Amino acid sequence: MPSWLVQPDFIVKRDLERCIQCQVCVRQCANDCHQFDPELMEVFTDSTNCVGCHRCASLCPTGAISIREVELDFRPNANWTDDAIRNIYRQAEQGGVLLTGMGNPEAPPVYWDRMLLNASQVTNPSIDPLREPMELLTFVGRKPRTLDFTGGEEPALETEIAPQLELHVPVMFSAMSYGSISYNASEALARAAHDVGTYANTGEGGLHENLRRYGESMIVQVASGRFGVDVDYLNAAAAVEIKIGQGAKPGIGGHLPGEKVSADISATRMIPEGTDALSPAPHHDIYSIEDLRQLIYAIKEATRYRKPVGVKIAAVHHVAAIASGCVRAGADFVAIDGYRGGTGAAPTMIRNNVGIPIEFALAAVDSRLREEGIRQEASLVVAGSFRCAADVAKAIALGADAVYIGTAALVAMGCHLCQKCYTGKCNWGIATQDPYLTRRLNPNIATRRLVNLLESWGHEIKEIMGGMGINAIESLRGNRDHLRGVGLTDRELSILGISAAGE
Repeated sequence: MPSWLVQPDFIVKRDLERCIQCQVCVRQCANDCHQFDPELMEVFTDSTNCVGCHRCASLCPTGAISIREVELDFRPNANWTDDAIRNIYRQAEQGGVLLTGMGNPEAPPVYWDRMLLNASQVTNPSIDPLREPMELLTFVGRKPRTLDFTGGEEPALETEIAPQLELHVPVMFSAMSYGSISYNASEALARAAHDVGTYANTGEGGLHENLRRYGESMIVQVASGRFGVDVDYLNAAAAVEIKIGQGAKPGIGGHLPGEKVSADISATRMIPEGTDALSPAPHHDIYSIEDLRQLIYAIKEATRYRKPVGVKIAAVHHVAAIASGCVRAGADFVAIDGYRGGTGAAPTMIRNNVGIPIEFALAAVDSRLREEGIRQEASLVVAGSFRCAADVAKAIALGADAVYIGTAALVAMGCHLCQKCYTGKCNWGIATQDPYLTRRLNPNIATRRLVNLLESWGHEIKEIMGGMGINAIESLRGNRDHLRGVGLTDRELSILGISAAGE
């Protein structure tokens, strides 16, 4: 029966009048959509495997190729949508879990788009960031409740300050492991973080030996699989993050297929070459807040209390109570990942249906920590599909100290969001370990593009702050008076802790 029930997602069209049979598309497509017939001396196209990555269309020298989504509509049915029917066809044919990459593309509201920022007018003049100093410097880590100074003509600070991450822009690169992305992509993230004055997260795949020179700009992760974790790894970076969950697949572990575990990845992850890298869903030594506290302080002991230790959790129900427990267990920062967060591979049903939006999670956690009087004891870092500087500014006004970006960083490097990362056939050289494909991503160019992105966002955040009459990011943090909701219910406004537009 019929594999033809599963129709291709895209149709590749070739303009034969423009096509010069140069075979660029044949060489560039890792999915074998374009092939050359040596007898006919012609290139022909099979759309069946097209993932919509646009590599062939982007590099065709004559513009002969176009890609369109398949126009095949089922009889309209409010319950049985086209996607629901196609998914059943796929599972009936394959008999397995539907996998996908990147973040949730479905249509639930993006609440950042329903919040608007404030601006100064007459009584509180705006500030021109081009002519007046603006401060984006952000510190991530535990803060003291009060500061004590010595007396005398030149007072000195007596209070001991806990280790901090110093960010020159309140944006960091989210956890993406070497293995899920290529070495060139990992290198570009590390170099860009170093150049801008922020941090890149290694993800759960360990820290490649060649990237340890960027250790002062790296956050290393301790996940359930403990890949690459030893004392040297913990001390090689500026901070350590314990990964409990992630937004794209809360409660789910990780899996890197053995065919992706090359010699380099084997050495980095400290596992045999060619074997599957499996991260179990739970940490098998963490079944309570007390267990988490024990691991946090074991890492602090191993790093001689010189580095912040954070905990990454997914945005789920009761996230505020979970985050409070993490702070009371000794976490110096809590990273919260919303359900729009990206990933290299996740079960489609989990990604689209489990978790809550980061906007509500952030508001709930910030409010809970303030109510308990422990907000200063940990910084909040949020993630989950931040697309622009305005999203970042809104998150900071809602209570975040900084944000993580993952998908935006990959898009800056050239990602086209084809959502097939798990196949390892990334035509742009990002989510692949194929040596032929990885060469397509030039780390020098990728680094420059990432630096440009963060610098652009930094300028825009300054413009937004200047328009508010604010000259320091600290004055925006948690200041929800600068936010107004549009098209939100009273209950949504209450959870977010903001007023409706016009109030």
